[in-house]
Amino acid sequence: MTDPPRLTSQGGPPEISEEQLKKAEAFVEEEEGAANRLSGWAGKIVTCIAVAMSLFHLYAAYDIVPTQPLRYTHVAFVMLLCFLLFPMLPRFRNRIRWWDVLIGLTAVGILIYAIMGGDDFTDRATGPNRTDVILGVTFILILLEATRRTTGAIVPAICLLFVVYAMTGPYLPAPWTHRGYDLPRLVGHLFITLEGVFGSPVDVSATLIILFTIYGAFLAQSGAGKFFIDFSMALMGSGSNSAGRTVVLSSFLLGGPSGSGVATTVTIGAVAYPMMKRAGFEASAAGGLLAAGGLGAILSPPVLGAAAFLIAEFLKISYLEVIWMATIPTCLYYFSLLIMVELDAKRFGARAVPYTPEMTLWHMTRRYWFHFTSLIAIIVFMLLGYSSSLAVFWSTALALGTSFLTRETAMVPRKIVRALADGSIGVLTAATTCASAGIIVGVVTLTGLGLKFSSIVIDYAGGDLLLTAIYTALIVWVIGLAVPVTASYIICAVITAPALIKLGVPDYAAHMFIFYYAVLSEVSPPTALSPFAAAAITGGDPYKTTLQSWKYTLPAFLVPFVFVLDPQGVGLLMKIPKDGSIYDIIWVTLKTGIGLGALAAAAQNWALTLWIARHRTADESIASALSTWLGILREYETPAAQVLQSAGLNLLALRPQLAIHEGASHDVNVWVANSRLR
Repeated sequence: MTDPPRLTSQGGPPEISEEQLKKAEAFVEEEEGAANRLSGWAGKIVTCIAVAMSLFHLYAAYDIVPTQPLRYTHVAFVMLLCFLLFPMLPRFRNRIRWWDVLIGLTAVGILIYAIMGGDDFTDRATGPNRTDVILGVTFILILLEATRRTTGAIVPAICLLFVVYAMTGPYLPAPWTHRGYDLPRLVGHLFITLEGVFGSPVDVSATLIILFTIYGAFLAQSGAGKFFIDFSMALMGSGSNSAGRTVVLSSFLLGGPSGSGVATTVTIGAVAYPMMKRAGFEASAAGGLLAAGGLGAILSPPVLGAAAFLIAEFLKISYLEVIWMATIPTCLYYFSLLIMVELDAKRFGARAVPYTPEMTLWHMTRRYWFHFTSLIAIIVFMLLGYSSSLAVFWSTALALGTSFLTRETAMVPRKIVRALADGSIGVLTAATTCASAGIIVGVVTLTGLGLKFSSIVIDYAGGDLLLTAIYTALIVWVIGLAVPVTASYIICAVITAPALIKLGVPDYAAHMFIFYYAVLSEVSPPTALSPFAAAAITGGDPYKTTLQSWKYTLPAFLVPFVFVLDPQGVGLLMKIPKDGSIYDIIWVTLKTGIGLGALAAAAQNWALTLWIARHRTADESIASALSTWLGILREYETPAAQVLQSAGLNLLALRPQLAIHEGASHDVNVWVANSRLR
């Protein structure tokens, strides 16, 4: 995490205490794991292992390393570092215990056995020998323990439930029943083949996620994060809403290259909250905005979150296509967020906060302009035809080279070593999650659970796409309450995406739908780490802050329903609808933007207040508000829109009981008549 810049203003020194920062950083550790803080020889040894891991993966990105050795070596590094860095229990923290070394070396030894076995080892997948089974069971248990240390006990518990499901298939009631698999067959599939632990999620972790964490570490060490925050504050100046706008802009600039929601929340909050407080923002509202900004880090290109890399793998498309699909939803997210910030400023009567930056905006931009290359370098390299891995590799090299343009940002050897070590350490949580999720994916493919589950969902929904989408969103959201975003996406991609695809939703739209609802776990209790971290900084109530973050984020999360339910909605993913053109993309984006703007105003309880001020009675304002909503919904020929239109029309039909003002009643009569004719 970058060191926050010091604030110089008439309001005095920063108002964030060390205790508040420690509380906030505890939530960062909860998301990324509470690692040991090692010094002396132990710290040097761990640093050397982490640097070696980063160098190996940078070499693998530049040259060709066979798939199976690459995945095994990646997991071996991950297992060893996890047991050296993450203690078994909190009371053992900050020291390496002998059993940690033993377990880590055991995992490495098992994977060396697998690599040395070569083709003979992989050929025994359907009939492993006794040694294979013993080592396979041992390794899976070690993996689950590593996952428990980095992410908590829930993901390993879910993995064990899937293993039990695979072994007890014949004893389950229909439609969950299947033939069942004994321990050797299950271990062979999960441990020996590339469809279990070492399947697609681990491949993504070994070839993409770690390269992006290395890239982010190089940017952090070169001072890019501090520059983005300073630039945002200088650009927004000292206006009445400069603090809120700074949060929105800096969350995009800082979050885009980092992809970490909680870290982005804490980094920005440590700098921006004192300004927000002096501007008049209430603590919970300020915390909600900071959490929403942090959530944008997982949604913003070019990095997005770890789950976005898995979308490319599951769909067998380039990562550039995923970035392309996320562009319009990201713009709409920040658009609705900005509208809410502007309305908040009016609601709280935000005041101007004098702010004197360390240097002028022009001087800052002229001196550190090269940091902006981090926002476009990866995309440019991919447009030039480079693979995703090579694009990140050369972007990292570019960040290293451009850092020498100024003395204070130069990546001297000490910084390079720190960046290489941080890059590998930063991937551990995602890597263990991906490896454990491979158990779930392996069981689903072995038992056919994905097709069974999709049939059950469709049956419950009566074949209705709207209900199926709602059920899917609820399932993803509930699972996301318990597990990290990456695990939530993987689980739901294999068990719920088939239901949407069966009903005619394009596969890319189904996976993006699941991705966006998996991200909601970042602001949903009990795993609402971003709002809780923001509350630790602002001193607000954690649950009120969570509700405020929902208010800021929920309008934008209606967007996935648009590209699932509306035939033109895929235009939001930069896909031309069937029998359509590029104008359909523009039109659906405009319509959705207008709808989000209206929803943002309604969520802030501002639109109704404005209507009441402009009309003579509250009843008239209600009729006018409903008419406006129906005007927006009228543009959509979807089941969801039709349901909402019908509800609105029924309310308007009750206008005698509502005692609507005569002038407004005439407008309502015209609208109802026109809508009924349609």
